[in-house]
Amino acid sequence: MIHVDEALKLVLDSSSELGIEVVNLSDAIGRFLAEDIYADRPIPPFDRVTMDGIAILHASYKDRTTPFRIEAIGPAGSPQLTLMKPENCIEIMTGASLPKGTDTIIRYEDLERVEDTFYIQSEISQGQNVHHKGSDHEEGVILLHRGLEIKAIDVNILASVGKTKISVLKMPKVAVISSGDELVEVDQVPKDYQVRKSNVYMISARLRQLNLPSQTFHFKDDEEGILNEVERVLEEFDVLLMSGGVSKGKFDFIPAILEKLGFEKLFHRVAQRPGKPFWFGKKGKKTVFAFPGNPVSTLACFHKYFIPWLHKTLGKDQPQLNVVLSEDVSFKPNLTYFAQAMVAQGEDGRYFAKVRHGKGSGDIVSPSMMNGFVELPQGPELYKAGEMYRFMPFYPLFK
Repeated sequence: MIHVDEALKLVLDSSSELGIEVVNLSDAIGRFLAEDIYADRPIPPFDRVTMDGIAILHASYKDRTTPFRIEAIGPAGSPQLTLMKPENCIEIMTGASLPKGTDTIIRYEDLERVEDTFYIQSEISQGQNVHHKGSDHEEGVILLHRGLEIKAIDVNILASVGKTKISVLKMPKVAVISSGDELVEVDQVPKDYQVRKSNVYMISARLRQLNLPSQTFHFKDDEEGILNEVERVLEEFDVLLMSGGVSKGKFDFIPAILEKLGFEKLFHRVAQRPGKPFWFGKKGKKTVFAFPGNPVSTLACFHKYFIPWLHKTLGKDQPQLNVVLSEDVSFKPNLTYFAQAMVAQGEDGRYFAKVRHGKGSGDIVSPSMMNGFVELPQGPELYKAGEMYRFMPFYPLFK
């Protein structure tokens, strides 16, 4: 049985990129850039008008009695106009190119119109309301860096530089697998000795929150059947997230089957609660996380090990949230304790965790009333109020 820190290091050291693929702009949200994105021209690409009004040559303005006769009208999207007489003006719209021979925009709200002439009614400064060419970014600079998780605002940038196809990191293809004759489908009425499948749906739902599609499978407690099914699933999927069949029971076939299939066991059993029988291994670029079948154990191992592995595989920084215990917590076994907790922000800006032990790793209701695990490291029997520890949220806490 190995320490949690050693287990996590082995998991992270096993991660590797799965390659690159090209997706359409419309499918880029939530993916990770595999290329730098450059400005294909200056931003903005021309001296851009930022207010509806008139364009003038500032040197022509004397005072509020100075008349500016309308010489032309320039809508956004039209070719650049030229002011023919410096004492005149051009009516101009937001987004249009600044007319040649002008350098200042006066908005309509600061003007008085008399027939075909405008009079300026407020103080003005040269160059006002003009967004100058290249003032944001010069042509050729990097706008988005490789490894960025693409957000909606980034799609705006990609579109603005003409990227209809985007190179992104391949996402791992994930199979979520349950095993056990005691499990029946959700729409079935279980017998007295059976329960409905739930872990695979929980994991799949959490994967969707991570923008990672998956497919679910269920295997009966038959060693040869499981071996054949796992072998078949491995042909299509990069990662297997398995729930159940990894302990020491006579029907816990998963560890032996994986080793028969050529997987290297990197560890089996971790000094933690819940989730002690967790098995992890690799075969080439295929990775298996075999979690214990109790739902809280599955939940803990998924957040402690799989999510950091996924972040590293995709080159994404692992977010870290530390919380302060609001009450003393006692835990006697010499194990790392993933304690269910509700976290709330205090008046001082820090996050405080109230630990609730639940009713064991089979209690599926207790976690729904919490928002994550506080990781209490192996060693002490008493964790005191006011001490700070790492927190693993069940879902994104900050949106």
